[in-house]
Amino acid sequence: MNNKIRYKRLAAAVVLSATLALGNISPIRAAGSKLTTITSIGKVAITGNSYFELKQIHVLPDLNGRLATFTITVHNAGGSELQFIDYWVKLKSKAGNQFPVHIMPADKDKNRVAPGSTIELTFYATINGNVNVQDLIVQFIKWDFSQSSFERVLGEVAVPKTFTDVTPTNGTTIVSIGGTEVKASIKKFVNNKNEKYYLPTVYLTLANVGNHTVTIPSYLFSIRTTGGLFYPLEAKGIKDLKINPQENKEIQLTGSIPIIAAANNWQLTVVEPIAELKLNVHVAAMQLPAVSKDEQGLGGTIGKEYSLTSELGVYTAKLNGVNRLPWEDQDILTADLTLSNKGDHSLSIPNLTGYFLLDNAVKIDAKLIQTAKTIGLGAGENVNLQLAGKVPYTYEFSTIQLVLQEKNSKTPSNDVDKDTGSDVSTDVLKFTTLPQLQAIPYIPMGQAYTSNDIGRKAKYMVRSVSTYEDKTNIMYSAMMEVTNLEKRFTNVSKLVASFRSSDGTVFPATIAEVKNRVSPSGKALLNVWASVPKGYSTDNISLLLGEAVTDGRLSDGNNEIPDSYVNPMAFSLPEENKVVGTTLANVELFPYTLSINKIGTAIDSNDFTLKFNYELTKEKLTEINTEGHDLLLVFEDGGGVKRFEKKFDFKDFENT
Repeated sequence: MNNKIRYKRLAAAVVLSATLALGNISPIRAAGSKLTTITSIGKVAITGNSYFELKQIHVLPDLNGRLATFTITVHNAGGSELQFIDYWVKLKSKAGNQFPVHIMPADKDKNRVAPGSTIELTFYATINGNVNVQDLIVQFIKWDFSQSSFERVLGEVAVPKTFTDVTPTNGTTIVSIGGTEVKASIKKFVNNKNEKYYLPTVYLTLANVGNHTVTIPSYLFSIRTTGGLFYPLEAKGIKDLKINPQENKEIQLTGSIPIIAAANNWQLTVVEPIAELKLNVHVAAMQLPAVSKDEQGLGGTIGKEYSLTSELGVYTAKLNGVNRLPWEDQDILTADLTLSNKGDHSLSIPNLTGYFLLDNAVKIDAKLIQTAKTIGLGAGENVNLQLAGKVPYTYEFSTIQLVLQEKNSKTPSNDVDKDTGSDVSTDVLKFTTLPQLQAIPYIPMGQAYTSNDIGRKAKYMVRSVSTYEDKTNIMYSAMMEVTNLEKRFTNVSKLVASFRSSDGTVFPATIAEVKNRVSPSGKALLNVWASVPKGYSTDNISLLLGEAVTDGRLSDGNNEIPDSYVNPMAFSLPEENKVVGTTLANVELFPYTLSINKIGTAIDSNDFTLKFNYELTKEKLTEINTEGHDLLLVFEDGGGVKRFEKKFDFKDFENT
């Protein structure tokens, strides 16, 4: 009788001890996700058709050494409830070393397994630094107080030597987030580099295949090299990211890795931090695919999009063309680029610069000009950028490369040779061996050119040309009409102009700039003229226009002297209209229209008097610079002997 009493008391004490051991973990925030693999590592029978199943096991470096985590599934195929409090798991190495096991806070209250159901439980343990995942054994026990150790071993699962917890290239990993399955796969891997660093970009796709919306936890992403080193990646836009059922989202992961690291067989690792335990719980490990070669910007293909990784995020860059433009006794090399944000979140515009490399030998520094009035790129938006550098107009070359760089205000966080705050430039994209320069966009006669730069949208069209001769020169003039396509009043862009003949001769031109702001849908008239030697043929001459640039930015203000120009456009010019009208009604001097009638003359002694009525009208929404321009009326008799002329200043008409 006494023996039975002592046994019951001892059993109660042991059960109480086990309960306290499981309850020693504080009620802290639980990890909300774990990796679910398709195949089982091993199973151990409980009773009848019920069994334990080892679903996954991982080993990761930890602050205190190495952390092993493993997940088991309890399958209850019996007719009565199964309580996990009657069982436990142990972790040991194949060499016989045992490691204390703790249950994850998320699972500490899971105990009852109803008939015909399953539960998943995740455990962790700190292991020796020289123990690998293939060295581990998971042992399943049942508390049995008839045994001297109070436990009976039900079985164990040894991790096979061939086991790997890394999803192979192009494979899919299923992550369980709050019980909802999410498929994770790597869409693309890009790896640019500069003199010091690799600049990897991983495009990770997450697809919700469950029935409920999930919020992605605060995962930490890293690249694990073949040497076992971990380099953090930044995931933009993942905070509070929600994915609806049957929806997928793409996450761009970027980072920097010293160039000394071996750049083969890298892996993407995903962990979830548990701050209260000071642990990082393994979520997934995926083998990175081969680098997407066509994303490195090495093909030099004009019109093709390439990935550009900046310290601000991941962009898409497209080279639209490279031009060689006349400028005094030099030529300007300009590259036209489109920078796009293909992501779901806004990005700042990176601080880019670059250079041209001619024949793989001659470096031409270039300045970047942003032509659009914008400070950022929303999701799906793009911006036009220009790079400009100068070469002697006599210099010939056969190949040209364009190298884009980013000015970094600081060096990467893992740089062992940190600067003291000075700017450094790193290569972010290169277009090589461009086969030829692009032709300047040519606008046929009577057609218009439209600029779509944000804040400066406008349409340009040549209305007419005129020639004025003196004894030695011809003043050749073109009237350019600019229509404001913006929804606000705006200034006409400052332009640089020249007339270019078919043999390449260039005559720099002057522009009478409009100083007033132009209303929405309003027009401005620009008078463009140049002196041409008398006798020089103006047949097949064209007008070359570009947006003026001063010190690496678009010129703004009357006192700024342009030092180059971008966004060139060439206009075919119409023939001069030399037809003389037969009446003085509705004579077009656009934007003015002049009508003269009731002309009368009188002679008084030696004075000749000419009187007439006139009507001068102007299109109200058309701005023109009349400074230095006069309206000159000349009257001659039939024989061309008697001549009368009168000059009027256009400013007098504007005031009325």
